[in-house]
Amino acid sequence: MAPEHTALITGANRGLGRAVAAELLGRGVRVVVTARCGDDAARTAGELGGGTRAHALDVTDPESVRAALESVGPVDILVSNAGVLLDAGSDPLSVPLDLVEATFAVNLIGSWRVAQAFLPGMMRQGWGRVVFVSSATGSFRVGLYAGTPGYSASKTALNGLTTMLAAQARGTGVLVNAVNPGLTRTRMMPSAPRSAEESAVDVADAATLPDNGPTGAFLRGDRTLDW
Repeated sequence: MAPEHTALITGANRGLGRAVAAELLGRGVRVVVTARCGDDAARTAGELGGGTRAHALDVTDPESVRAALESVGPVDILVSNAGVLLDAGSDPLSVPLDLVEATFAVNLIGSWRVAQAFLPGMMRQGWGRVVFVSSATGSFRVGLYAGTPGYSASKTALNGLTTMLAAQARGTGVLVNAVNPGLTRTRMMPSAPRSAEESAVDVADAATLPDNGPTGAFLRGDRTLDW
């Protein structure tokens, strides 16, 4: 991956997002770490070093996304990692719908909002990679997990968004894919078997695909999964 490429990562102050930032930095990519709190992003950027930049970006706030675009400018890689899991232990009949709405606001609409901001610039420049961090809980092939109904449905919708944006960008040099990182040990899932560093490799691989790589796909490592 050429060193002139710049990647913006949402929700990158900790967990998987931070690990992806470190992995891409190690591959020679310039990195912009973003988080809802600018101080958190700046602290992480300072820890990572290597010229890592930081910016406040709240994916649920249109003005915050607009300000990040104006300040950061065009990027070559977008890793849409920011996400929430608010309804663990629920079921589709009893889950409070305000939790579902809050989940969709981040996991789907937030990802969509950031893509609308940064993807057109990639298409104009003729090269780009967009990676949505998804989950097998939203896969029809695996079976949507009813124990986190809002989260699962939000990831199903995110997978649908991936295919639509990939179709929109096809032929422009921009590849748009979703990654299933597997059960990853983060604050969201502290007892998961896979480390954030391990999962970050899969995300970074999707973010640095060659020009003949897949688009509109659901990826897990070097495998393409059924939706």
